Amino acid sequence: MDARTVKTALPRASGSVLVFLILALAGVPDGECGQAQFIKGADVSFLEQVEDGGGVYTEGGEPRDVLDILDGHGINFIRLRVWHSPGDGYCDFESTLRMAARVKEKGLGLLIDFHYSDTWADPAHQTKPASWSSTTGGALEDSVRSYTAGVVAALKAQGTLPDMVQIGNEVICGMLWDDGRVCNPYDTAEQWDAFGDLVTAGILGVRDATDPADSVRIMIHIDRGGDNGASRWFFDSLLARGVDFDIIGQSFYPWWHGSLADLQANLGDLATRYGKDLVVAETAYPWTLGWHDDTHNLVGLPEHLLPGYPATVAGQHAFLADLMGIVANAPERRGRGVFYWAPEWIAAPSSGSAWENVTLFDFSGEVLGSVEAFDSAYSGVEPPAGEEPGLELNWTYPNPLRTRTAICFNLPAPALCFQLVKPAPRGDDACDNPLHRM
Repeated sequence: MDARTVKTALPRASGSVLVFLILALAGVPDGECGQAQFIKGADVSFLEQVEDGGGVYTEGGEPRDVLDILDGHGINFIRLRVWHSPGDGYCDFESTLRMAARVKEKGLGLLIDFHYSDTWADPAHQTKPASWSSTTGGALEDSVRSYTAGVVAALKAQGTLPDMVQIGNEVICGMLWDDGRVCNPYDTAEQWDAFGDLVTAGILGVRDATDPADSVRIMIHIDRGGDNGASRWFFDSLLARGVDFDIIGQSFYPWWHGSLADLQANLGDLATRYGKDLVVAETAYPWTLGWHDDTHNLVGLPEHLLPGYPATVAGQHAFLADLMGIVANAPERRGRGVFYWAPEWIAAPSSGSAWENVTLFDFSGEVLGSVEAFDSAYSGVEPPAGEEPGLELNWTYPNPLRTRTAICFNLPAPALCFQLVKPAPRGDDACDNPLHRM
């Protein structure tokens, strides 16, 4: 059994087309071929609630696990929100452990989103958990640290260590109000110090529960995808407190946060100003303005739409493809990925949905064609002017035990390497040359 390698040089135009085709075909698991993956994620925190309510997801009319459907269309990361003590039992500690096990069983990346509340935490609501209502100062920091450590330790103990942890949700105005509140009239040095200490406590909780060899990245998430001024105000103030984190997360819903051009300009500035990776942690777009159940839809008016992106399956697909292209092409390769929020929140027989027309499934639960936008990570990679790229195909033939084929598109800079078949064990580097981070 011999290993065979084929190399060929391509003219620039053909090379550009080839890169597009490779990108369209290949989603790369983290660590394969030596570069970080582009995250194509989904927040499916409503999944258990929909399933318990009788909701069914189908592809081609056949019932399937929604995680299998999403995985089959290029989704490689799942985000789960965690509430402290919710009244209905969903998104609590036990639910998170169950869902994390399902996610990791599918081989998907896992982002844990701590709300530090019993219910929704967002720019207008950052209510302490009821059990912490009278806790303040250092005692509150200790509570944040020990609670965070406990959840992460339990996830690790069951073999589902998260790949990424989010300290707070849409914390543009702080969290755990009023102790960590920072918007007017709380925009003071003292309040920012308190907020910074609370965020740091959460980060230390993650570190307490993990070993130095564990790779768990920390995200700080705000909801100002198209607002550069507010983004700068927030991260300048937070970083001035010495808070150590890895990823800037942004929400981007166009009916609240502006145009794609606004997002592009903001990400471009943040990438160069802070030198940190960027993720759109929440986004979505409607595939119809119609209604199915009796629950009021959050999105449903023509003014909620972007020009050129109708509320159709094709319009939803175009929005996602263009959005991922903007993130992927952020300066200094800092754009790391996108999470679609609640693609699974369909109306079920015993539960309605305020998001039924913004999901990636139709009113009957059939997956929409717009999900195919995730099959392609992004495109538009061009080699430097005047230099010819090369294509290298590495495979072992005939070896039925080797399930890996690697295609390396060799530019004058380090190569881009993509694998078209998910490998079995990791650690077998297919490309000999240094690989550029994607």
